[in-house]
Amino acid sequence: MEASRQSILRTPILLLALANLAILGARLWPWQNVMGLPGNGTTGIDPAIALAGYIGLGFWISTARADSSRKSLFSAALLGMVAGLFLVFGVVLATRQTAADAAAGPDRVEIAMLACAVLCFGIVGLRTAKAGHPAGFCAVCAIWASMTACLMAVAAVLGETYLSAGTGESNNPWRDYQGLAIGTPAMQALVYSLQLISGFLLIGPIVGCIAGTIFASFGKPKKA
Repeated sequence: MEASRQSILRTPILLLALANLAILGARLWPWQNVMGLPGNGTTGIDPAIALAGYIGLGFWISTARADSSRKSLFSAALLGMVAGLFLVFGVVLATRQTAADAAAGPDRVEIAMLACAVLCFGIVGLRTAKAGHPAGFCAVCAIWASMTACLMAVAAVLGETYLSAGTGESNNPWRDYQGLAIGTPAMQALVYSLQLISGFLLIGPIVGCIAGTIFASFGKPKKA
């Protein structure tokens, strides 16, 4: 029966994507001003499109029917949550940096958090391969894990934008913004956050796919 199928944690992941999309929309209100952001508005539009894509991809991945496949996807989602905790910690560290520290680039701890997240994606591919699944499905599971992790990271970034929203010099940061990241500190922080969100959503699954595929090559059952 449909109700007895192995869970892949689809509903919580899709709800997180929807919540992120709703929060992003609220953060960018009034929407008509989004076109004034860098790239003729793509800075604000790209994250919204990516989140909508995550929702569609989530529904597609959930069409897996074999119980063994769904079990691997469930395990991938759990490891994705672990990776997400690493990314969230990295986001919190990054937002606590001073301007001088930020100019110097990410510190060792942030790099280590990213590396741990990528390692989790690789482990997903390895475990899926050892379960007897082909390389293509190993990549799908790694992408599922990376989607889970990146959605958690995006939630952290959006949360930080609200916490820092009161640092602006004006009650209307859109009015002070001049289209080239010139304006209030709050508006500059928002643009940086939007770029960071796009990076997580667009690059994360690619990294997950690559890491999962590479690690999966080491988990293939040996031929007799």
